[in-house]
Amino acid sequence: MLLGFARALRAAGVDAGAERTHAFLRAVDALRPGVRADVYWAGRLTLCGDRDDLERYERVFAAYFGTADTPVRAVRPAPRPRLRPVLREAPAGSRTGTSDREPQGPPVASLASSAEVLRHRDVAELDAAERAQVHRLLAAFALRGASRRSARRRPARRGTVDPHRTVREMLRRGGEPALLRRHARVDRPRRVVLLVDVSGSMAPYADALLRFAHAAVRGRRTEAFTIGTRLTRVTRELSHRDADLAMAAVAEAVPDWRGGTRLGELLRAFLDRWGQRGMARGAVVVVLSDGWERGDPRLLAEQMRRLHRLAHRVVWANPRKARPGYAPLAAGMAAALPSVDAFVEGHSLAALERLAAVVRGADAGPPTARAAGGKGAECA
Repeated sequence: MLLGFARALRAAGVDAGAERTHAFLRAVDALRPGVRADVYWAGRLTLCGDRDDLERYERVFAAYFGTADTPVRAVRPAPRPRLRPVLREAPAGSRTGTSDREPQGPPVASLASSAEVLRHRDVAELDAAERAQVHRLLAAFALRGASRRSARRRPARRGTVDPHRTVREMLRRGGEPALLRRHARVDRPRRVVLLVDVSGSMAPYADALLRFAHAAVRGRRTEAFTIGTRLTRVTRELSHRDADLAMAAVAEAVPDWRGGTRLGELLRAFLDRWGQRGMARGAVVVVLSDGWERGDPRLLAEQMRRLHRLAHRVVWANPRKARPGYAPLAAGMAAALPSVDAFVEGHSLAALERLAAVVRGADAGPPTARAAGGKGAECA
């Protein structure tokens, strides 16, 4: 249960590694796991590393453990009044003991347990209340592309010698010897491009996937498109801070809800208009679709090879992959799979968390040879 909370924090962008998670578990064990305030402060003091983590922590904690009627404050509870023992004769048939009168603490464990179970539930099978809780958890997501070394350098304690800064320091000292100044390359996240299928076959998952895209677009280097019978760029609509307003704006901007699927033609349109000009070049491109194709599968295979040559990595998330006995036998999915670097699920909150890890490069897995040649393919 608590490990699931730590995983949700990592999906939200908090650097809750193994060491911090272990400290969190030890802190909760030393306190009271059934009390909401103790779990809150134990996690906040052990899992958060800087000020940017506090806002994410608040969102994830409220979505995972539920909201309280009163704000959580570190207040020591008042001591219980001492009662004088009085010997009374119990009536016949009465139960002894005070188990029925013992006060029960806040149902933190049950709330978290339900949230942990909900993480693995198929989004298409949720009711309205469960969908609302999933939406709150998705709002705390953070999507960051794999890091890349840029040409720009910055001062650092370790790295190659910076001759210009070293000489300037020596001149400032009047020619006296000075410590060598060093610099190192700056790591920057790669651009992430999301292609969300909103056709009729993806209707049970489209809302959750778009909310996942909304959380991702909050980053500076993320673009989002919807694909169906038309290609629509929805980055601007998803930039609203409020998720409901963003979904309403997307609903007005996308004209092809629950229509057909023309993956090959739309992928060609994306590459001709945006991808070839630089949006997909060196980026992590994520296709969220079930792979159903009404057009020519050979066109989709050709455009996927073209995308694979441009992008740093191509990830395909298919919600149908989690079903028992699934095999990529659909014409579109079979045509696209040879040009895919990572093939993952996308049916649940836990699957989307793993997708975020794959995009970040933290859960790449061992590459295998691919028939199309070039880079390795990963099948998760």
